[in-house]
Amino acid sequence: MSATLLLTVGLAVLIGISLGLLGGGGSILAVPLLVYVADLPAKEAIATSLLVVGATSAVGVIPHARGNRVRWRTGLIFGLAGMAGAYAGGRLAEFIPAAYLLTGFAIMMLATAIAMIRGRRSAEGRPVPHELPVFRVIIDGIVVGLVTGLVGAGGGFLVVPALALLGGLPMPVAVGTSLVVIAMKSFAGLAGYLSSVSINWGLAAAVTAAAIVGSFLGARLAGKIPADVLRKSFGWFVVVMGVFVLTQQLPAELRSNPLLWTGVGIAVAATVAVSVPLGRRKPEAPGESAVREPVGSASHR
Repeated sequence: MSATLLLTVGLAVLIGISLGLLGGGGSILAVPLLVYVADLPAKEAIATSLLVVGATSAVGVIPHARGNRVRWRTGLIFGLAGMAGAYAGGRLAEFIPAAYLLTGFAIMMLATAIAMIRGRRSAEGRPVPHELPVFRVIIDGIVVGLVTGLVGAGGGFLVVPALALLGGLPMPVAVGTSLVVIAMKSFAGLAGYLSSVSINWGLAAAVTAAAIVGSFLGARLAGKIPADVLRKSFGWFVVVMGVFVLTQQLPAELRSNPLLWTGVGIAVAATVAVSVPLGRRKPEAPGESAVREPVGSASHR
């Protein structure tokens, strides 16, 4: 086994930890890992990441289900709608240059990260729905599926915000439910890619096995970290990876230019300035915290 393969498999554990802990981020790690470490062509890396993330998510949902952190009806409807969009996105990707796909991937990461860091300011005091409205779930699923099918992401970095920010689900429940959606959409997107891309099945199997191990480690931590900390940590993680992927698409002479990195630093500082104040929660009214139910309460089952 070569040193490159060992390093790839070792780092693949982080893919599973990300999925198990955050309900997303698997493709955010898998695509750069397969492109820049395993040295796969971009489209083959995207297709392989869909297989790895789909299989890992399917296994990783088990401990979340045992902890009552999955909304099955919402997840299955969202997933079915997302499968249609993901398959269409995977077929369309055949006609789009790989550099454009990776650039779009990075831009979506950064936009979503800002939304996650800012949070839902209007959610205070609202009851948490047991299941989201069917029509809204279907529309969100198709749109998110199309985008994630195109850029090769399993969709956690879009599904978690859709469930947590738009749907109002508690972060731990959004994480668990997102794994159901990610598995369904990943396999549909993979089906779209297989019409034009070949996969190194041996490498894919090794990376998947390592990621599955990591997913169980991540799931053990998921219910032990405060939701607000989890959401913001996820957002900043996506910012870092998004900047990395985006800069890798630039010509080599630009990547070595100090002016570029000065601009990146200013952009990150601006993101901090915009996101942190808006993401700061209002002080709770006296007695407000008493009416909030924990994730594991009966109303969430």
